[in-house]
Amino acid sequence: MFERLLFNYEDLEIRISDYANEDILYLLNHTVIGSEGGMRYSLRNIEPKIEGYGDKIRFVSLYKKKQLIGCIGACYRLTGVGRLKAYCSFMRYLAFQSSYQTGMRADGEKRLRDKAEKDGSFKQKILDLFSKPHILNINEVGEKDKHIMYAFVEGTNERSKNLISQAGYELARSFQTVAFSRFSPERHPAATLLSEEEKPVMTKLLTDYYRDYSLFTTEFAFYNNKYYVLKEDGEIKAGVCVIPSEYRVYNIPGVWGWVIMKVLPHVPVYKKLFNPDKFRFLVFEAIYCKEGEEKKLESLFESVCAIEGYNTALTWADDRSQLFEMLKTKVDTGALGRMLNAKPGLICYRFINFNDEEKDLFYETPAYISAYDFS
Repeated sequence: MFERLLFNYEDLEIRISDYANEDILYLLNHTVIGSEGGMRYSLRNIEPKIEGYGDKIRFVSLYKKKQLIGCIGACYRLTGVGRLKAYCSFMRYLAFQSSYQTGMRADGEKRLRDKAEKDGSFKQKILDLFSKPHILNINEVGEKDKHIMYAFVEGTNERSKNLISQAGYELARSFQTVAFSRFSPERHPAATLLSEEEKPVMTKLLTDYYRDYSLFTTEFAFYNNKYYVLKEDGEIKAGVCVIPSEYRVYNIPGVWGWVIMKVLPHVPVYKKLFNPDKFRFLVFEAIYCKEGEEKKLESLFESVCAIEGYNTALTWADDRSQLFEMLKTKVDTGALGRMLNAKPGLICYRFINFNDEEKDLFYETPAYISAYDFS
């Protein structure tokens, strides 16, 4: 493990590390994600999820007078197949101390911004961290290598959109949250955990299934050996990795958001699906379904909820992908799925050493959204 100073200016410091120290963990555990009027929530059980990135995560931290005031994580990975193969860094865990966030407490952030802007080189160095992956001290990344840095941004979060725009990121695609729920899930007898011997077969099925998606990775497909399949005559018809997750939810926008937040927790049968103070759900990662077998995927989803002891699951998909179309039209996602009407999220890219033709391919191609990145 390492932690070192990248550069400083007066009482401000930028540090980089390959792990989350106590200051970073405290900040992340006390950060509310989202913007006023939009979806707002905080993560739970952050530390084991960070550990899941292994040695492929870097934290860039901003200190003022030796006190941590903000950080962001960059998660390195190889993605895609064929022409869509690319080395990438996914940006997540953006967090600031509350006194530097927007709203009534924006004065602190403005003072910091004004101070940094007095020295344009310091501001540029900060923005360079979002556009020069070789600075992140990852052995596989060179200054002249092709690389994609990308981030997911809430469509209504103007502050985050402005930040990544200044760093040279461009809006490329959009995605939607898909919820699956059952009041009393039942297990299908054919649903079972994938065996170790079957992982190569499943990896090939997934690779073929997502061959035409950018950002595809199997890095978390078998996370904690929780990949379930539904087989028929020895053939895998459907598969999904499940990752237990928990949020504390503060706000869901819209009329249905109000119903979900204010009504469901007080209705005996519906409160199984959603408790804002302790929203327990499964994350569905690496979804696979043989064409024409969508009902088996639905049975598998319900089965894993029953096996793992959950009533609700979430996943995320490019809203112009076949995966999203299938989930919304051919799978009965249940009561919560019908009520949830979340605003689309945005997928933003920063291309390093790509020509225009190579960039166009990623704009035109649906993106694979790794659900692990939301857990």
